[in-house]
Amino acid sequence: MTVMAVHRFERFFRAAAGLDVDKDDLKRYSDFVSDKLHDLLLIGQGTAKANGRDILQPRDLPVTKGLQESIHLFREIDEDIEMQPILAQLAKWPPLDVTLSDEAESRLPEVVGGLSVALARTIKVIDPKVKNPQTAHWADAFRIFGLLL
Repeated sequence: MTVMAVHRFERFFRAAAGLDVDKDDLKRYSDFVSDKLHDLLLIGQGTAKANGRDILQPRDLPVTKGLQESIHLFREIDEDIEMQPILAQLAKWPPLDVTLSDEAESRLPEVVGGLSVALARTIKVIDPKVKNPQTAHWADAFRIFGLLL
């Protein structure tokens, strides 16, 4: 990850939840994004197939009300930080039994952004006083997301 990208992630986590992150945190974050995007795409694939389609549409992704609200917050934060190009690089997906529509593919950076906002805010819920999240904070947040996504 470039120095500029690291700086943007630091700014993003400060804007989203007042967190100071470091390079170790960014590795954890990258793994989280990869895992959760994979989970969302697998469920979306199942939805597309259940509807007799071999093309995954944006409506197939299991975007909950809370995730949608986090996507809206991400859009607001992203106006200043411009994270979408970086998130587009992180929004890689595994081989699927369906093809992503262009619209679904173009939506993935915002979905990842919404997941990122939700993750940062979940860490703050776990420990409202935390400024520099530790391994335990990340692990607790990942367990919560594992239960919900």
